[in-house]
Amino acid sequence: MKILIIEDEKVLANSVRLMLESRGFEAEAVYDGESGEQYAMLNIYDLIILDIMLPKQNGYQVAKHIRAAHNAVPILMLTAKSDIEDKVAGLNAGADYYLTKPFDARELLACVNALLRRQGSQVNELSFGNTRLDLESASLICEENSVRLSAREFEVMRILMVSGTNHVSKETLLTKVWGFDSNAVENHVEAYVSFLRKKLTSIGSDVRIEAVRRLGYHLECDETC
Repeated sequence: MKILIIEDEKVLANSVRLMLESRGFEAEAVYDGESGEQYAMLNIYDLIILDIMLPKQNGYQVAKHIRAAHNAVPILMLTAKSDIEDKVAGLNAGADYYLTKPFDARELLACVNALLRRQGSQVNELSFGNTRLDLESASLICEENSVRLSAREFEVMRILMVSGTNHVSKETLLTKVWGFDSNAVENHVEAYVSFLRKKLTSIGSDVRIEAVRRLGYHLECDETC
């Protein structure tokens, strides 16, 4: 499960990130609303922890823009404000739950688990064309055929399936799959896309990973898609 933390207090953001990682989650932190919205629009996160008082763009605006893009990712909103008006504003903006600072780490973790459970089967599988990506087993499935993916193959395929026909740049894949500090280069992305193409063919999938120069990759499938 991937969790995005949008919080301008870096010490708090990083402590939450470390706490979530210690519980087995993948977590990333960004420190302003504008960057947070850009990350959220990648549609690769299972939950967003969102502060309200942010530089460049506040949490209400970020939540509204996420929902306007028809992104149903659960949003846990954090704030130092406890007035009922602020809570109502947060929920109306698109938040699923509201947690007031300061909070106990156990309370935050309980909220995270509750919101992820609420999604249920919605986060267990992605599909495109005649092919499904099982998020629990990291398997590509087409009718009776299936193939297991490596960790990086899975992350690349997950991002592509979420984006569908929208382009995903090589730079985005490098950042999200290999990380900011990695020595990986674009050839690594090309190699893993090649691996995925072979695996899609091996199970009889009608899904194709198409490359467009300077734009990146997107998915296509037969006319029946």
